[in-house]
Amino acid sequence: MRVVFFGDSICFGEKVSPHKIWTTRIARELEDRIGDDCLVINSSVNGNTTRLALERMPSDVQKYEPDAMLIQFGMNDCNYWATDRGCPRVSPKAFQANLHEIADRSLAFGAHALILQTNHPTLRTTTFDYADRSYQESNEQYNELIREVAGSRSDIRLIDMETAWLSELEEGLSLSGLLLEDELHLDVQGHDLYFKTTLGPVCESLGL
Repeated sequence: MRVVFFGDSICFGEKVSPHKIWTTRIARELEDRIGDDCLVINSSVNGNTTRLALERMPSDVQKYEPDAMLIQFGMNDCNYWATDRGCPRVSPKAFQANLHEIADRSLAFGAHALILQTNHPTLRTTTFDYADRSYQESNEQYNELIREVAGSRSDIRLIDMETAWLSELEEGLSLSGLLLEDELHLDVQGHDLYFKTTLGPVCESLGL
């Protein structure tokens, strides 16, 4: 059983010790349940958009011929840079097309379980000086684009991380207590919540 995590810094783990990252904890859980026949690869790269991710699929995904893929992107795609003159790093249409191609390529190389995640809310709510929205507003838009991709395909399982976090926040958790000082990346408690939300669906998708 070969499982690949394919994402950005949320999967890779920014400024958190490796053994505390949610993907590492899920890998340990899968290996405990499956045994030595389980190979888990984290092919996630800080700062990646879906456009950058597609370029590295041959070396970072396809060569492993994964049985299962967990796909997590969007937090860089939705971002705005001053040098882009009001355009997001990856447009909404291109973002959805890229997600479809990532899924299609994964299936072509043997994946029988595809999991796609939305992204958690952030505290970056100040409107950009060079765009007509805040980072968080753009993040919410791209989460909806992710839902549309998952909803249009029967071969993708959605983990709605945004909805799960909003539910926890309604129960009293503090968003600032789940994020690093940059108001975006996960702290240890944020990784805990990702692990809690993701483990069950991943195991179910693998028949565990």
